[in-house]
Amino acid sequence: MHLCTLQTNAVILQFLQIKYMSHLPDNKALIGISCGDLNGIGPEIIIKTLSDTRLLDFFTPVIFANNKVINFYRKGLSDYNFSFSAIKDSSKINSKQVNIYNCWEEDVNITPGQLTNEAGKYAIESLIVASEALKAGKLDGLVTAPIHKKNIQSEQFSHAGHTPYFKELFAVKDVAMFMVAENMRIALLTEHVPLKEVAQFITKDAIVSKLQVMNQSLKKDFAISKPKIAVLSLNPHAGDEGLLGKEEEEIIKPAIKEAKQNKDVFCFGPYSADAFFARGQYEKFDAVLAMYHDQGLIPFKSLALGEGVNFTAGLNAVRTSPDHGVAFDIAGKGIADESSFRQAIFTCLEIIYNRKENKEQFKNPLKKMSAAVLRNAVDEKIAMDEN
Repeated sequence: MHLCTLQTNAVILQFLQIKYMSHLPDNKALIGISCGDLNGIGPEIIIKTLSDTRLLDFFTPVIFANNKVINFYRKGLSDYNFSFSAIKDSSKINSKQVNIYNCWEEDVNITPGQLTNEAGKYAIESLIVASEALKAGKLDGLVTAPIHKKNIQSEQFSHAGHTPYFKELFAVKDVAMFMVAENMRIALLTEHVPLKEVAQFITKDAIVSKLQVMNQSLKKDFAISKPKIAVLSLNPHAGDEGLLGKEEEEIIKPAIKEAKQNKDVFCFGPYSADAFFARGQYEKFDAVLAMYHDQGLIPFKSLALGEGVNFTAGLNAVRTSPDHGVAFDIAGKGIADESSFRQAIFTCLEIIYNRKENKEQFKNPLKKMSAAVLRNAVDEKIAMDEN
């Protein structure tokens, strides 16, 4: 393992130990890990991350896969000292070792870098078994390795990705695909929707609902007592008061007003996305709501400090993932960077402990902030270029 990786891990582990000392070691979190596409980089980044045995001081990992799959990739990673305990029964989990819960017994044809239906089938098998364990309360959190949207489609799984799957599984009204990093958090109003269809999903109710999910998550999951949220526009220059589109005047502004006055959400906008990010205005907010996928993901992947993580806000359980895909082009070559996956584990842990602290704090809740405070809040004006 590289020296810089060890040093980075040491700093983060020290932070976790100091911050969550009261939870250790008697109450270690149990973290499930789905293996992702068997032909992608998922198994590799899992092995690389969990080969650092210091992580076992903070949580007990359970990989939902098959030990033959893990052994296949472990053979090509001789520089990493990775050992595990194979189990078939959740009651046999070894808290001092990496555990592999065997979701299937049959041999699987592994061809790194290839898009195959077989690899997609077992990726979903891993995900379903792991997420059912999460839903049943057998896990404290779940970190999902990347899947490919094409080869996962079947009668068993008909979702565009992890986020809509978890929304349906947990039967919640709404969730948010929340991209989080050291210096920014960006949620998406619409996720994997063709650009030409985005406008039809921009509704007042959808915006208000998403802002509520974000607001509650920022308080409970990120320990921010009074979150400040920015809302981006759909059209260039925020519609130029209707000249370049009417969504801002007819939908987005009324939604912001509704969320602020009636839902206790401290939110502002809409802001034109180009100037908002170019001028660093995102630094003034705890989170940003983007209208569509690339509007949020391009600045996130360009400007985020540290490693980005995808977090599903709005669930009563914790699910995170790295902010990248299956990376077929480098799969099986031993060169995949595990940094984002490692950070997904750390973020999962931090949210778990933040929720525990939040629960303890509000056993005897203080009087909530009056809605009148938000009702009388004046929207913030940010000077931006018009070009």
